[in-house]
Amino acid sequence: MPAPQPTRVGPTWRSPLSVFLVVGLLALVAIVVGARVLSSQAAREEALSDAGATTWLLARSVAQPAVPRGLAEGRAGAVDRFDRLATDRLLVGDVRRIKIWDADGTIVYSDEVRLIGETFPLDDEELEVLRNGGSDAELSELDEPENRYEQGNEALVEVYTSITSPEGVPLLFEAYFTLDRIEARQAQVIAPFQKITLGALALVVAVATGLLWLLTRRVRRTAADRERLLVGAATASDAERRRIARDLHDGVVQDLAGSAFAIAALARETDGAARATLLDTSTSLRRSLRSLRSLLVEIHPPDLDAATLPAALEDLCAPASAVGVQVDVTVGDLEGLRQVDAELVWRVAQEAVRNTLRHARAETMTVDVRREGASVVLAVHDDGVGFDPASVSGTAHYGLRGLASLVRDHGGSLVIDSAPGHGTTTRLETRA
Repeated sequence: MPAPQPTRVGPTWRSPLSVFLVVGLLALVAIVVGARVLSSQAAREEALSDAGATTWLLARSVAQPAVPRGLAEGRAGAVDRFDRLATDRLLVGDVRRIKIWDADGTIVYSDEVRLIGETFPLDDEELEVLRNGGSDAELSELDEPENRYEQGNEALVEVYTSITSPEGVPLLFEAYFTLDRIEARQAQVIAPFQKITLGALALVVAVATGLLWLLTRRVRRTAADRERLLVGAATASDAERRRIARDLHDGVVQDLAGSAFAIAALARETDGAARATLLDTSTSLRRSLRSLRSLLVEIHPPDLDAATLPAALEDLCAPASAVGVQVDVTVGDLEGLRQVDAELVWRVAQEAVRNTLRHARAETMTVDVRREGASVVLAVHDDGVGFDPASVSGTAHYGLRGLASLVRDHGGSLVIDSAPGHGTTTRLETRA
């Protein structure tokens, strides 16, 4: 059979480098998205912390020193004095609203004068800040009654902290910032981290891609060298089998054929017991000659095509008569059969015939090759003991399993139909 051809390289998308790039890009996107989410949360907390620091500074440096006596009781004169002294210094930058609350939830001062004197319940967080100090921030709920004058405006963030009146009464100082300012600060905080993250990841991917490319080239080069060695070894093995087959055919086979003819001729000129002995010897030589020719076919099959396949199958089945198996070989019209298909038919027939002669204990065997539409069908049937195909496992019948794989590689199908006591049929179908 011809030496195996070098294996073709698979599609580009299956190369390790392509797989790495796809997986790497997906991982890069996942890391970037995850880092953006986490850094956005951190940046938002940092922006709110800045707003809290601004509120604390306004409360302690501007509002608390300017709080007059009587503001905590809601006296009109105190409210007026605080408004004249502090409002212009409190409504700075992105501060949109100022409110000062007492512990009962009464607004004792606001730059929106319509809110002064109104009472609204404080939530737990606000009461906690009022009692223990510190600060807190949250997105303002504009649908709340105390925020009714901000409805329809841009989103606001409210930040509150505590101050103390001259009488020692704790008051809740609350400043409202535009959400745009918080988000702008958030973007300002996150931008450097995004650049660092993307740059570092891009550098890692670039370095890893380069290393993988070099390693892939080395692996492919090694694989190509190994493949050349295997092809060379297979070619050498094929050449050696061809030499052995040629030497046997030109030497021992010719000598045996000559001896068989000579003995048969001598037997015709001899009478009695010697004649019978010579005829038996001639028959034995011809039987050995057929076995030897079958061996030659197995050692090195001929270049198979539609013309040579029938003779090759006859030689393959020749040893059957030596073990008492009657064989019928039928080959239909296979004109135009490709060499690769002829070799596959011969290979399947070889395995099926071997199994029949070794295991089936059959009396008859048929080998039938014919065309069916666009396909070539081989059927090898025997009337032997059969077996259960479902029981094939482990190393048992390894030849059949390997044969099925070979047929699949050629795009054909192989069916083994057998049952204990009902013989075996091996059917190959391949498009030709």
